[in-house]
Amino acid sequence: MASVEECRAALAKLVAQFDEVGEEDRAKHVVERTVSCRVPDLGVIFYGRLHYGGLDPFTEQPPADGKPADVKLTIASDDLIALVDGELDLARALLGGRVKIDASFGDLLRLRRLI
Repeated sequence: MASVEECRAALAKLVAQFDEVGEEDRAKHVVERTVSCRVPDLGVIFYGRLHYGGLDPFTEQPPADGKPADVKLTIASDDLIALVDGELDLARALLGGRVKIDASFGDLLRLRRLI
């Protein structure tokens, strides 16, 4: 099991990877959304925000407005690190039940094009 700090580092890496996505692709596929990433084996939830300018850094503080996230991911700590490092394929992880995503169908299609 990875630590909370290792998960924070993986999410920071994800933010950096997202910054590498071209502005044109972001303009086509990004809609502003709040994101939560629940890591049940560590009992922690990280919160972020996806928007046209990029992906904001994740924090452990829920949004001030108290609304639930638009896109909710649930993933084990080791799988989060493997996914960000490119060692775990998102589609296979979803089909295998290792990653759960609660989002609208449209959001899933958009995310698929960006990840």
